[in-house]
Amino acid sequence: MANEHTAVYPVLTEEEREELQRWRRRHSTAQALAKRAHIILLAEQHHNDAVVGDLAGCTRETAGKWRRRFVNCVEAPRTTALLDAPRPGTPRTITDDQIETVVVATLEATPEAATHWSRSMMAERVGLSASSVGRIWRAFGLRPHRSESFQLSNDPLLIEKVRDIVGLYLHPPTCAVVLCVDEKPQMQAVERKQPIVPMTPGSVEQQTHEYTRHGTVDLFAALDIVTGEVLGKLSDRHRAEEFREFLDQIDEAVPAELDVHLVLDNASSHKTPMIQRWLVAHPRFQVHFTPTHASWMNQVERFFAGLAARQLKRGSFRSTDDLEQAIRAFIDKHNEKPKPFIWVKTADQILASIKRRCERISGGGH
Repeated sequence: MANEHTAVYPVLTEEEREELQRWRRRHSTAQALAKRAHIILLAEQHHNDAVVGDLAGCTRETAGKWRRRFVNCVEAPRTTALLDAPRPGTPRTITDDQIETVVVATLEATPEAATHWSRSMMAERVGLSASSVGRIWRAFGLRPHRSESFQLSNDPLLIEKVRDIVGLYLHPPTCAVVLCVDEKPQMQAVERKQPIVPMTPGSVEQQTHEYTRHGTVDLFAALDIVTGEVLGKLSDRHRAEEFREFLDQIDEAVPAELDVHLVLDNASSHKTPMIQRWLVAHPRFQVHFTPTHASWMNQVERFFAGLAARQLKRGSFRSTDDLEQAIRAFIDKHNEKPKPFIWVKTADQILASIKRRCERISGGGH
């Protein structure tokens, strides 16, 4: 160890001093690095290692070690001398070629007598462990066990309808309301045959899979895209007659001075002569149909999804009256603090996404 009388003290440039002071002050700096910066700043003032150690909260030997390492550093910037050297980890046992084999096989091949790969099946094919295959799949976002459904629209007016509806969502007309309207039919009033076991710490709620049916309920709903409020009508059927009654309810609820734009899907009950005559008799109503197989463009479907997930899926109802009461309670609670769904996709983005999907299908050989 160098004698205290011959110790070399650091002479800092302005840039080095500012960086060391920044390391000391910044809350996100590692504790060890902040302490080393403090040591060098104290050593610059010609404090000996013992004094620096007392002031920085470390031993004399530690203070001397980092002072010498900084002074003797020949690389620029010298502050890198205070950083920890990278520590060697466990050598890789899986090569890049093996990773590529797993990824390519997952994407481009199917196992014999099966529709998709499991970890064990892929491990047997490529000669790796199942856990290694799982790590590779996670790293590349591959989930062969998952599958989702889709349906491309075959509507000849797809582009026009997409632009029309997205235009309503992104730029709602003035002196008018835009209502997304649809029905959720045949919601079943099911009663669990055994009591529900409530959730406890460490145990989720449990329900029997056996139930008794007590009939069905249909819900007509209209979602205001600006306010997020929902107008609902419960019925035991969902024919054109019931839909016309719901249109009457909308007509009464919306102030007479406002036009009404309805976003509807292509259900047959929305296009009957009865409905056409009603629309002719109420010229302030304008209808905008979603493309076929594109009900996701109707924002009220988001409300229906919330109703199903939060009120219906885990419910137990002894009668249709119980079910109707639960649905009304959900709508009332929603309307206490309504929040509109924020539509962000432009028509061009949606059409580009559909185009990419078509290209993937045409290139997949199926």
